[in-house]
Amino acid sequence: MVILKKTILILSLIALPYSYANSKEALDKDSGFVIDTGYELVKAHCTGCHSAALVIQNRMSRDTWLETIRWMQKTGGLWPLGDSEKPILDYLAKHYSPSETGRRKNLPAYLMPTLEIDLTK
Repeated sequence: MVILKKTILILSLIALPYSYANSKEALDKDSGFVIDTGYELVKAHCTGCHSAALVIQNRMSRDTWLETIRWMQKTGGLWPLGDSEKPILDYLAKHYSPSETGRRKNLPAYLMPTLEIDLTK
């Protein structure tokens, strides 16, 4: 059993860097942003006030990203983005949009626990 665990560990350690090397998306080594058109604008404007991780951990639609930008402009002092706004939104919507696998689906009703509540008390 110990040999099997060691073998699995060693194979996992070998496969992990290989999977990163074969990733479809190259990442900026400083910010972790996906390197693509507009990432430098996102890096320049967003990381001026907060960590890139705050962007990366969020998944929003284009409209929600725009609402978030407007909220930061209204409450956080974010400057007007001007001509940079469209490429920033394009980039965010392309790489940090909601994913379909991020959260499990709700349990079907037949798997939910039943609650027995006595409303007369």
